[in-house]
Amino acid sequence: MLNSKEILEIAVRAADSKRAEDIVALDVRKVSLLADYFVVLQGTSKRQMDAILEEIADQEEQAGVAVRRVEGKNSAKWVLIDLGDVVVNIFNPEERAYYNLEKLWANAGSVDVTKWIEAE
Repeated sequence: MLNSKEILEIAVRAADSKRAEDIVALDVRKVSLLADYFVVLQGTSKRQMDAILEEIADQEEQAGVAVRRVEGKNSAKWVLIDLGDVVVNIFNPEERAYYNLEKLWANAGSVDVTKWIEAE
C-alpha cells in the first residue's frame, strides 16, 4: 500500500504529463483532518482539465490507489479528486484566482514538487 507522499507524487507527475500549470502541493497534516496533502493546479480549457483528471485517475488506479470521489467532473471551473489522504483540485485560471486555496491554507507547509515536474 502506498503512503500519502507516494500518492501525491503520482498525482503531480500525472498532472504534469498533461501540461497542468502552476502545480502547488500543500502539506496540510498539521492544519486539517481532511487529508495529508492538497494539490492545487490549473488547466487552460475544459478539455485539458478533463485530460488531467483522467490521467491522474488512471495513474492512481494503476498504482492500486482508490479514487474515492470526483466532484465537478462536468464543470469547466473546478474539479476535485478525492484520493483519501491526497485531495487534488483542478481549476481554470479564473476560479483558481477567485478561491485562492493557497491563501486559505496559508498555515500549511508547501511541498517541493520540482523534482516531479519535467522542465519546459
